Amino acid sequence: MSKIDKYVAERSKNNPDFAKLVEQENINLEVAVKVRDLRESMGMSQREFADLIGKPQSTIARIENGSMNASTKILSEIAQATNQRLTIQFKPTF
Repeated sequence: MSKIDKYVAERSKNNPDFAKLVEQENINLEVAVKVRDLRESMGMSQREFADLIGKPQSTIARIENGSMNASTKILSEIAQATNQRLTIQFKPTF
């Protein structure tokens, strides 16, 4: 276990809000990587991908940089528009 993992585990024991924040950030990162990988595998720019999904390019950018908590609704829209299945495997840090 790395020092950061130990720190997160210890702080999470004492602060449930911190644990929830860490969990959400891990989910955001996993979603960001999956969506970016999907878009790049389709050879599309963020703008082209956004047009396909029917969302603004800024939404795709926020998902891909992990600053947006992507809802299951938007992930479903992405999956339907691309005819793909998005699978996210979240692994708790602590």
